[in-house]
Amino acid sequence: MLERVRVGFVGTGGIAGHHLKQLKEIPEAEIVALCDVVSERALARAQEFGGRVFSDYRCMLDEVELDALYVCVPPFAHDDIELRAAARKIHLFVEKPVSLSLEQALEVRAAIREAGILSSVGYGLRYLPATQAARRYLAGRQVAMVVADRWGGLPGTPWWRVMEQSGGQLVEMTTHQVDLMRYLVGEVVEVHARYAYRAFADDPSITVPDVQIASFLFEDGALGVVTTTCALTQGGGRSEMDFILRDILLHYTTRDLRVTPESAPQPAEVEPGLSIDQAFIRAVQTGDASPILCDYDDGCRTLDVTLTANRSARTGKPERTYFSEND
Repeated sequence: MLERVRVGFVGTGGIAGHHLKQLKEIPEAEIVALCDVVSERALARAQEFGGRVFSDYRCMLDEVELDALYVCVPPFAHDDIELRAAARKIHLFVEKPVSLSLEQALEVRAAIREAGILSSVGYGLRYLPATQAARRYLAGRQVAMVVADRWGGLPGTPWWRVMEQSGGQLVEMTTHQVDLMRYLVGEVVEVHARYAYRAFADDPSITVPDVQIASFLFEDGALGVVTTTCALTQGGGRSEMDFILRDILLHYTTRDLRVTPESAPQPAEVEPGLSIDQAFIRAVQTGDASPILCDYDDGCRTLDVTLTANRSARTGKPERTYFSEND
């Protein structure tokens, strides 16, 4: 068992800052290297969290001994980061979405398998007590339909507003809700999506659809619907999910669950477990993957659903997911 886990980062922006703060509270984790194309940003992180600073991840991987690497880059910027790390048998934490190309993601998946390394993808909602309580409640029960809404505004990062760089809200942000649907209901085999440009039609710099709807057919026959919008820039957004079962409505938020009617069986409370960062470091330290709730393979399957939605929106027809016909 490793006494300490030497951690590097490629990408030191907003989400990386969140992980760095979490890792700072884990005694077994040591930040040893930070890489960002904006050197000043990496330097500022290093002053707070430690580690050598790089502007080229290739140099970082060549010069620093790492046990684990966090890849926290925009969706379009993965390049060969994961492949180079896997070749060095460095365990990988990859932020979602894992790519904008399923072909690239499958190549990385194969490299991870060949290297025999651990992987984790940043679907942190899986680790929440409310999610674990919902998973236990739904186990053994037949879900008829699940409906999710993720409504909010536009992130400030310029690349998010460009379809070719972010993949759109469903791929980059509402991927969390899609992943929860998979985690709690099962695999999606078919997607039918419609997108529109309504709220920001007068702004040519915004090329992502501002309203998106996708319906899902799950492997066991359950139905799902997700709606998402980035039009609410002045507040008023929401994020919630409802599961319809026979004579039961399970309402999910990241904070709690509510079952109606009150006469229906009620969910049991679940005590907080390991956070996503604690789970990854524990897994790397011990070599036991069980604390990780979403590995790279799982992340590929969520990416598959959202990219299939993009394809359906283009063709105007229902589309089968890759993993419904391949493994």
